Amino acid sequence: MIAGKEYNGLMADIWSCGIILYAMICGYLPFEDEDTNILYQKILSGVFELPDFLSKQAKNILQKILNTNPNTRYNITQIRKHPWFSLYSYNSQDNNGTIIGQDQISVNKYLIV
Repeated sequence: MIAGKEYNGLMADIWSCGIILYAMICGYLPFEDEDTNILYQKILSGVFELPDFLSKQAKNILQKILNTNPNTRYNITQIRKHPWFSLYSYNSQDNNGTIIGQDQISVNKYLIV
């Protein structure tokens, strides 16, 4: 989008999720700069550092998702088949989460500010 190329919503969203994933597992963003022009240049270059504490699989999936070329960026199917994604076995019967309007949500009154 920054480069002014044709917008592909799904692939742009995957890239954005890659930014969030990077922040979640690294603790900071892959592209940062106070100067917006420099920040955009960093994003367009697609060059970012992968910390040594990341596993080989984590580094690989981040590189595949944060690929600046939407035509070769991993899609949802590829992400789901990636070994890093498969590290956690999801069982929908055990992990339904909270259903708003159906499940009771406990509130700790000491956490409300």
